[in-house]
Amino acid sequence: MKNFDIVTLTVNPSLDKSTSFRGLVPEQKIQCKNPRFDAGGGGINVSKAIARLGGESLCVFTSGGDTGKQLEALVQKEGIETHAIAVKNATRENLIALDLNTNSQYRFGFSGETLSEPEQQQILEAVSGLKTKYLVASGSLTQGMPPEFYQRIAAIAKASGIKFIADTSGEALQKTLETGVYLLKPNVGELAKLVGVEKIHADEADDAARTLIDKGQAEIVVVSLGPQGAVLVTKDITEFVPAPNVPKKSTVGAGDSMVGGMVWALSEGKPLQEVIRWGVACGSAATMNEGTQLFKADDARRLFEWLGRK
Repeated sequence: MKNFDIVTLTVNPSLDKSTSFRGLVPEQKIQCKNPRFDAGGGGINVSKAIARLGGESLCVFTSGGDTGKQLEALVQKEGIETHAIAVKNATRENLIALDLNTNSQYRFGFSGETLSEPEQQQILEAVSGLKTKYLVASGSLTQGMPPEFYQRIAAIAKASGIKFIADTSGEALQKTLETGVYLLKPNVGELAKLVGVEKIHADEADDAARTLIDKGQAEIVVVSLGPQGAVLVTKDITEFVPAPNVPKKSTVGAGDSMVGGMVWALSEGKPLQEVIRWGVACGSAATMNEGTQLFKADDARRLFEWLGRK
C-alpha cells in the first residue's frame, strides 16, 4: 500500500441516514421522504472533505455487519483509499431528520457497540504501522472503550514523529492532551472545560488557548466560535477569521469539514493564515447543504477567496 501524507482514524463510524418531513406530531405516523445514506463519523468526514479539495488520504475505520459493508462501499465511492478493520458488532446507524415546516433539524445518534480488547488492539497495530505526516483521530469512542484510547494513539504518533490532530471531547480529549497533540479544535464550551473555568467569552478564547500551548498540550489550537468564526492560536500568532453569512440548511459535518480543510491546507504547505481561512470556508460551506452531504468544493473555494478580501 502506498504511503499517504494524511491518515484519518474513525473508531466509531456510522451509516448516516437523512430525510425530511412536514410537521412533528406525537403518536402519529410521520411521512418521510426516501432517505439519503452517507458514510459518517469524524475521520471519514475529514477524508471526504480532503477528497473534495483534490487531496488524498488513507481512511482507517472499523466496519461490522451489513451496515459496515454499506459504509465501506460509500467511502470507496468517494474515491478514498480505505483500510477497514473488521469487527464483530454491526456498525451503528444515525438518523438526521429535517422538519420542512420549521426548518428544525433533529439528530438521533447512537453510541456504537463495544469493541473487544482484540479489536481495539487491531486499531493500535494499524496505527503503529503507519508512515505518514498527519494523523487525524476524529469522533467519539464506542461505549465501553477506555477514555485513554486516543491518548495511546497520541503516544504512538509522538514516537513515530507524526503530527497528531485530535477532534473529540470530554474525558477522552482531556486524557489525550496529557500526552499532547499537534492541532486541537475545541469550541468555546469545550475550551472552557479544558482550562478549568465555567465560561469563556469569544474575546478571551485566544488567551485560554495559549494556556494549553504553554503547557505543551498542543502546538496549534483552533477555537470554533460558531457563527462568529474561528481563531487560530500558536505561541507566536493569533489569527481570527469571521464566518461568512451563508444560508444554513444543516450543521452536520461542519466541524469535520473545518478540520479536513485545515489538514489539507497544512499538507499543501500553506501558511497558517490560509489554513484557518480554508477551515472556516469549508465549515461554512458544509452548512449550505441538507442532511449529511458536507460541502461542495466550488462553495468552499468561493468562500475562501471572499474571506481573503475581508
